Amino acid sequence: MKTEKTLDLICLGRVAVDLYAQQIGSRLEDVATFSKYLGGSSGNVAYGTAVQGVKSSMLARVGDEHMGRFLREELERVGVDTSHLITDKERLTALVILGIKDQDTFPLIFYRDNCADMAITKDDFSEEYIASARALAITGTHLSHPKTREAVLTALEYAGRNNVKRLLDIDYRPVLWGLTSLGDGETRFIDSEAVTKSLQEVLHHFDVLVGTEEEFHIAGGATDTLTALKNVRKVSQATLVCKRGALGCSVFVEGKDIPDDLDGGINVYGVRVEVLNVLGAGDAFMSGLIRGYLNNEGWEQACRYANACGALVVSRHGCSPAMPTKVELDNYLARAEAVPRPDLDETLNHLHRVTTRKVKEWDDLCIFAFDHRKQLVDMANKCGADIRRVPKLKTLLLKAAEQTAKEEGIYEGHAGILADTTFGQNALNAITGKKWWIGRPIEEPSSRPLNLEHGDLGSQLASWPLEHVVKCLAFYHPKDNAEIKALQDRKLKEVYQACCRTGHELLVELILPADMEQNEAYYAEMLAYFYELGIKPDWWKLPGVSAKAWEDISAIINANDPYCRGILILGLDAPEETFEKVFKASASAPLVRGFAVGRTIFGQPSADWLAGKLDDQQLVEAVSERYRRLITLWKQRSN
Repeated sequence: MKTEKTLDLICLGRVAVDLYAQQIGSRLEDVATFSKYLGGSSGNVAYGTAVQGVKSSMLARVGDEHMGRFLREELERVGVDTSHLITDKERLTALVILGIKDQDTFPLIFYRDNCADMAITKDDFSEEYIASARALAITGTHLSHPKTREAVLTALEYAGRNNVKRLLDIDYRPVLWGLTSLGDGETRFIDSEAVTKSLQEVLHHFDVLVGTEEEFHIAGGATDTLTALKNVRKVSQATLVCKRGALGCSVFVEGKDIPDDLDGGINVYGVRVEVLNVLGAGDAFMSGLIRGYLNNEGWEQACRYANACGALVVSRHGCSPAMPTKVELDNYLARAEAVPRPDLDETLNHLHRVTTRKVKEWDDLCIFAFDHRKQLVDMANKCGADIRRVPKLKTLLLKAAEQTAKEEGIYEGHAGILADTTFGQNALNAITGKKWWIGRPIEEPSSRPLNLEHGDLGSQLASWPLEHVVKCLAFYHPKDNAEIKALQDRKLKEVYQACCRTGHELLVELILPADMEQNEAYYAEMLAYFYELGIKPDWWKLPGVSAKAWEDISAIINANDPYCRGILILGLDAPEETFEKVFKASASAPLVRGFAVGRTIFGQPSADWLAGKLDDQQLVEAVSERYRRLITLWKQRSN
């Protein structure tokens, strides 16, 4: 049969949820909190190749529950085809708990009793599907059980007669072959004639075999690496890629005899880096190798990619989230010798942050900002209203926002809110998960120099959903005295670094203090200064300026951070009629992605509601109408 090659790679094997200990250095018994990531060898490779630009597909099963949906969404987010990621209604998604005790000790526990990914069968895929790929990647675990072994052999048979390259990551985990106690997931090697025999029966099917020295020991039935490689060659003519840790790797090309020296193959040496976590490094290595292999770049370049991917992952927390993107990897390879600590390199860390964002793009954002606290307290006091009514007011404002967004056709991808935790927590909870842009303020209202409302940001962000954008307003001026400038610079840098650590996006809002000189040219000057400080927020929120000022601001952003999400126009309680001019001035500035306006929309209706002049529905209708008019002005800005 002849099938069009619509896929580069199919990954068949383990896909699981990894729970990584956040307390590095602790025994697993003492760990208090965990980070949740996509994991499993095949899942990591599907993910790692996708972010390298490979069109990969996941062939496995996940449970019909929250964790299964999480894995599916994570894979789809980076472009992995999930048409054959089957939802198993009878089994739960596999789980792994992992710790980082020190550079050599990584305790882990596999929870894989009757798990979904080990229930894959030969009936879960067709020959046409396997034939649609250029390559098929298998991991060794799925050779350990009769049912999954049958599925693997069927896939290999389909691949063999349809010109699909076949790769095996030996991926030897003794615990998954039943050779050690269930809690001993850390042990990497136990000699076993039965496992060696099981592997050698199938090695002839493959074009490429990849493993560590210990993994070749089990495949070759010998604890001397050269002997093991020669034994493997007796049963397979595949290209053998032997991973050698800090020494890089050695490649013994297809069909050739194994030399008498381990350095007698193609040797590609890695760059030495500080190791934080070796877990997932092998999957990263495989991802880089496959990129070069499928692009026909030769074994030396493929191994350069592989070694570099492994080096980056061992310096970071987690497996899949540590995988480098194509942009990041190419940057690293261009200067790897000068980067002994990738985890501390600002350029790499920034590239990793901005090229692995959860949402790829936001545009035409019409954001209703009701994160106001002090203003609403003042409003309530002025009309004699109980401040305890303000939380209800904010839920009604959200109701108006959702109603309008649906009517205007901007509900998903173009609508958003700014809301606070002081009065707006219920609104935040209600909108989270609905694919809206959501921002939350952290500054103490009206503070100058900048002060954070609830103290240390790092402890706050631990409880924030990752989809919430950190919004930080600073009343800033280029002519501030040295003391206030230093205080605000330090605080803004702390905020930026906290967001980098937690993965939250950051919006920096800048307003010139009302009692100081007002000049729109200052905004470009301030942005250039912040970039010099190393502060690269995902978003800027700025007042409306002239077309020329937008041009100057855009030039600064493009020169310093081409990955910046963009700019939102703030309102400053301006009359509605001013926004037609403000929006039109931004029409030729693509970096202006939308607006985030508040009191212009909610101010008078909210005052009337607090004073008892409007009921709930009248408030919603009045606010909705004002929001709608601003959306219309935004849509018409280019006319």
